[in-house]
Amino acid sequence: MQLAEPQDFERVLSSMCTEPHPAAREAAERFLATNPGDPGTYETVSDLETRAVELLGAVTGHPDPAGYVTSGGTEANIQAVRIARNRADTSDPNVVAPASAHFSFTKAANVLGVELRTAPTTGHRADPEAMAELVDEDTVCVVAVAGSTEYGYVDPVPAIADLAADVDALCHVDAAWGGFVLPFTDHEWDFSDTAIDTLTIDPHKMGQAAIPAGGLLVRSERLLDELAIETPYLESTSQVTLTGTRSGAGVASAVAAMEELWPAGYREQYEVSMANAEWLADQLRARGHDVVDPDLPVVAADLSVPMTEELRSRGWRVSKTGAGEMRVVCMPHVTRSMLRSFVADLDWY
Repeated sequence: MQLAEPQDFERVLSSMCTEPHPAAREAAERFLATNPGDPGTYETVSDLETRAVELLGAVTGHPDPAGYVTSGGTEANIQAVRIARNRADTSDPNVVAPASAHFSFTKAANVLGVELRTAPTTGHRADPEAMAELVDEDTVCVVAVAGSTEYGYVDPVPAIADLAADVDALCHVDAAWGGFVLPFTDHEWDFSDTAIDTLTIDPHKMGQAAIPAGGLLVRSERLLDELAIETPYLESTSQVTLTGTRSGAGVASAVAAMEELWPAGYREQYEVSMANAEWLADQLRARGHDVVDPDLPVVAADLSVPMTEELRSRGWRVSKTGAGEMRVVCMPHVTRSMLRSFVADLDWY
């Protein structure tokens, strides 16, 4: 039987995942048959997960982090909402988030029986005043986004954390994509900047680990107790993860990528990706398109639907924002040469 070939990244401009770093790829292959969901049996990968959390703490400004390697941002966001719901004393819990929050919060609300309230944004960022109008005594979690999916924009996290504290709710930061570039910016977003409680960060995005390798971090290990269930037939007595069997490949890959790249390699990649995003934004403006100024390495511009479809017919993988703009994510596999070819095809149209 002829084997199918995986996606070629040569013309992929829409993905928030990328080709794994060579060290991450090699580590993933070595740990394919391991399961960190059974730490008593798979002790080596369990130790690697401890190391992964330690490294994620370094990236996010947490000197004594707790958490685990998830399947991705969706699982981490669901678990953050689950923590908030389980610790709260209300039978009618709600979560308040900006309209720019990832659709995984809709999944979380549906799965967990929590009301999701979304507030309009201002300039593609959360508006704390609009969010304040939605919180009440039943609010269990207030969400901030640090690197939004559509525009790569960062919410005013300290103000949102203050809002959460006012109603004794948890503050969760979704930095699934932005977490590995934000350390090299002036944004206030992590555990060292403000009083956030939980945070999502995905090594398999800008962290250049193999899929699946997400991350959930908590300020205090006590918060993980809200997730714990007994595991009577395992050597470990309880489990806080959402899934049981998990990917040891993702854990090992995350550790390998971070040990190879943190911090200098990630800084260099951020600088290259940001320069590419600014170059592309300038090229699109020069051609008469309205461009959303990139804050992190994401470019959104008002290219027409027919133009976008023509680019897709030429093999380019581009996506659209909810407002209909074309969206390009300048991931590590996106080079300046690749963007020059993209602009040349845009000019042909």
